[in-house]
Amino acid sequence: MTSLDTNEVITARKAYYAGLAGEADKGRSVWFPIAVLALLLALPALQFTGNYNYLIHLVLFTASYVVMASGWNILGGFAGYISLGHNVFFAIGGYFAGMIFARYGISTIILAPLAGLVAAVFGYVIGLITLRVRGPSFIISSLALVMIFKILFDNWDFVGGSNGLSLPANDLPVQWAKLPYYYAFVVMAAFTVWASYRIRHSKFGLGLRAISKDEIKSESAGINTRFYKVLAFAISAFFVGMAGAVWGEYLTYIRPNIFLIILVSVNMVLMCILGGKGTVAGPVIGAILLVVFNEFFVATLGASEINIFATGMIMMLCLMFFPLGIVGTLARLKKLPRILNWD
Repeated sequence: MTSLDTNEVITARKAYYAGLAGEADKGRSVWFPIAVLALLLALPALQFTGNYNYLIHLVLFTASYVVMASGWNILGGFAGYISLGHNVFFAIGGYFAGMIFARYGISTIILAPLAGLVAAVFGYVIGLITLRVRGPSFIISSLALVMIFKILFDNWDFVGGSNGLSLPANDLPVQWAKLPYYYAFVVMAAFTVWASYRIRHSKFGLGLRAISKDEIKSESAGINTRFYKVLAFAISAFFVGMAGAVWGEYLTYIRPNIFLIILVSVNMVLMCILGGKGTVAGPVIGAILLVVFNEFFVATLGASEINIFATGMIMMLCLMFFPLGIVGTLARLKKLPRILNWD
């Protein structure tokens, strides 16, 4: 084959892949998440017409879980390593920013990126140790991590031990007191989803997805699987740590039994599985649905075991009909609405 023929083949391939990219762009919804973000940023204007504190709290709470679930998805969805110990980074972020806020008065909203970096450093170090194993062994090691940190914080007098530490509330009127945290979580959620999209479409994200499919083949293909996994662990911890930082100030206290209960990690996993693990929109859809299910059943059935049972039944039915999660299954069946195609 002559050099001219080779150039023609390369040009033809570029045109082919450009065409595929164009088709993907046609099916991808860009305007919808932007419109949702604009709507959420304008939502607090309702406070001028009445008391919508409950609605503000509900959106704020959902946004906090969007941050954590989307962050968890980088490790658990893209790389395929299921961690049940990510609330450790939630606690690290909360305690790091909370202690500085309590002693020096610097708002955790300002400290959130720094708290995320501290959580990422811990994530990197922990990843170097725990990611030596895979499958059930990794899941067990992540659970052990939660127990170790729970014992540590329960007995660490400097941070208040099991009683925790109270944080000062802001001086805003009750009607507006939630707004700083509302905007912090909404902006963090938007940033996390955007970062998730960028990671998924990067060379790094392609490597993580290859590891998820077959780690041994990925390594033999030249991917530095150990570095990719540890870096994914650190990035994932960064987002969860940021959420923990702001959550502590919003509650006005930090305590081990708030951050280091297994339900927090389980919720992250369930949200990703329900919405579609390994997709960009999946954790967002899962977070919204799980919060809505919980709130509906608490309102109708009360905060009891019946509420938990009902939520579990709804999730079981959803996963029976959507085994790859809502976004994943609809995408596989080519029935995914354009507004949910963020990938």
